[in-house]
This record gives sequence, C-alpha cells and structure tokens, in this order.
Amino acid sequence: MMVAGSGWAADRGDVLREEIARWQQRRVAELTAEDGWLTLVGLHFMKEGDNTVGSAADNDIVLAKSPARVGTIQVAAGGKVSLVCAAGTDVRVDGGVVGAAELKWAEPKKPTLVTTGSLTFFVVDRGGKKALRVKDRAAESRARFVGLDYFATDPTWRREARWQPFEKSRLMPIKNMLGQTEMELVPGKAVFTHEGRLVELLAIDEGRDVPLFFVVADETNGKETYGGGRFLYAEWPKEGATTIILDFNRMENPPCAFTAFSTCPLPPKENRLPFTVRAGEQSYRGAH
Repeated sequence: MMVAGSGWAADRGDVLREEIARWQQRRVAELTAEDGWLTLVGLHFMKEGDNTVGSAADNDIVLAKSPARVGTIQVAAGGKVSLVCAAGTDVRVDGGVVGAAELKWAEPKKPTLVTTGSLTFFVVDRGGKKALRVKDRAAESRARFVGLDYFATDPTWRREARWQPFEKSRLMPIKNMLGQTEMELVPGKAVFTHEGRLVELLAIDEGRDVPLFFVVADETNGKETYGGGRFLYAEWPKEGATTIILDFNRMENPPCAFTAFSTCPLPPKENRLPFTVRAGEQSYRGAH
C-alpha cells in the first residue's frame, strides 16, 4: 500500500499544512473548553449502597470546592444510580433544580450531569464498577494550560491504507490505565507498508456516527511523545471503498497526558509499532 503519493506531498503539502493547522486549533479549543479534559479533577469509585458527597471531611466522596453537603448517591445492586440532594444546597441536575434524580450512565455520550458551583460530576462505569467523574471549569490545569507542541507537518505521514473489515466484528480485550480490561468492538484493520514492513492496525468501533478509533504506540513514546501511546482517528471508508486515510500528523495525546483522573485505553500489542512516528502531538510540557 502506498503513501498518499509523492505527488501529493509535492503538490499539496501547503494544503495539508493549512488543514493540520486548523485541526490543531480545533484540538486546543476542545481541550480548553469548559467541559474539556483539562477540567477533569477527580474520579471516585463508589460502593454499593449510600455514598455521601460534599466538601466536609466525613463524606464518602470529598469534593473540595463543593458545599459541605451535596447529597447522597445511592448505587443499587442492579446498577441503578440515584442522587438525593441535600436540603438548602444549590445543586442542579441537567440544569434543573430537583430534590432527587436518577443518574443515568449507560449512554456515555449523554450521562446525567450534576452541577454545583464550578463543579460538574456524572457517573461512569469502569470494569463494572460505578465511579463519579468530576470536572471543574475553574481547574488549575485549565487556567495554566501551556499549549501543545507538534512535530512539523509531514505529508509523507499521510498514508492510504487498505481497510480490511472482519466478516463479523470481534470483541477484543483492551487494558486501560487502571489495569482493568474492557471489551471493545473491533470491526477490522487498516493495512499499509512502512519501509518494506507490513503494518496492520486494529480499529475500535465507537459508533458509525464517529470516526474509527486507533490506539497506537511507537518508538517515540516516553521520549518525544506520551509514554502510554497516542490516539488516531480515521473516517470510515465510504460505501464501496476499500481504503481509508491514516494521517499520523493528527496523532494526539490521550486524556491521561493531561489529567491523572482519566482511564485511557492502552495500545493492544497489535498496534505497537517497532519504529518511530515523528508526526503529530508531542509530550505535553505542562503534564501533571
């Protein structure tokens, strides 16, 4: 499989650099947004039953910037999670004032959001365990963001790869930063060659309405780039197409490069490249 052409590099290098520059701007905007990864300040695993929340030291979950008593989160044996708000406390659930509410978590893109002051928290599931993920729009990591560094945009790292779908998507175990294993849906692999070597990268399916997701490691990790690998997204092949574009200039750091409270997936062994990819995002200078 070819690089997207030496002619592409010669004739459209400026176009690619402009395209990547715009992508980098969007990347910073998303990262520094009020709900971006720089605002993630806590991940608190909850026990079955009652979990009290607030800034008072005797709470099960202590949130430094919250009222002394936010309320009680009840985790049922079947997985249902509910919040009973403390009386007289300004707590809003999905923007409204209520005394109690179910905290939905099964749809990761649309969890129930609870806000108090500058804090927002919601429920996530990690390995069958329910946890409270906490964001703070006034977080120091957001206020002191130092910017992102990139390798120079290189047209030769924009690769055309053969998309090889599996006859049936496979469930594959992927470890995360907590040492847990999550089963991820893998629909196929992207295949190309690098310096005469065949490369096959497994993709994770996060839904047909979002790009294919690759968690990739290479020999820059822990030196010039984040030690836990980097993320790469690629558009699904159009109907009837057999190739996809892997633009390694868009390799980005996982959230774990910016916060200690994220649970990023680690690259599977199949996606560990035995060469350097000096393209995309470099190590974050303001790392926690």
